[in-house]
Amino acid sequence: MKKLFAVVIALTCALGLVACSKGGDVEKKSEGVMTFEEYQAAAVDSEVTIEAYVQAHQSWWDNKITVYAADKEGAYFLYEMACTEEDAAKLNPGTKIKAKGFKSEWSGEVEIVDATFEIEDGNYIAPAEDLTSLLGTDDLIKHQNCFALFKDMTVKSVAYKNEEPGDDIYVTFTKDGKDYDFCLEYYLNGSDEALYNLVGGLQEGQVCDVEGFVYWYEGPNPHITKVTVK
Repeated sequence: MKKLFAVVIALTCALGLVACSKGGDVEKKSEGVMTFEEYQAAAVDSEVTIEAYVQAHQSWWDNKITVYAADKEGAYFLYEMACTEEDAAKLNPGTKIKAKGFKSEWSGEVEIVDATFEIEDGNYIAPAEDLTSLLGTDDLIKHQNCFALFKDMTVKSVAYKNEEPGDDIYVTFTKDGKDYDFCLEYYLNGSDEALYNLVGGLQEGQVCDVEGFVYWYEGPNPHITKVTVK
């Protein structure tokens, strides 16, 4: 009977990884490396060391790179991490890194700054988590920096930073009568001409599914990576 119960629990975890993994350490960390729970509990301005997997990164410049990373417990935003151009070319999606820096907060966004890193063996891509039901709730911030999906968002307005193409695009979507601000970060995926033109050409009233990283700026401000117009 105990064996049967153990099998049921194992299957439940396999089918509901988020529920099972959020509360525990499903991947063993190297010595001196924080679990995601320990990282969350660390004080702002304290030194932190994490292991995570690159999910995407912004353009390399001036020996720095900004990285969206995740493990099976949660997600991280490494702002302007020290990086050579040669190493930047190695940071493909899924690449495992060990990073050391300082936990910081800016306008609500919790991030790691002044970081250095090394590449380790391992590969993982986090699936998009449907967070549509969390829009407008206090629970959304618990998924900060995660790769997310928001379904059936209605376009309200589109604006370019500096009022012309060639920079970030700000998109306001509505859902259930409330407005939500999203952003296509030019340095993240502005080189994707098809996506950039699609987002820039969105029209009021169009309904879309939107994927992106749950960045925070005075509230949720997801960084768009994909838009599917319905």
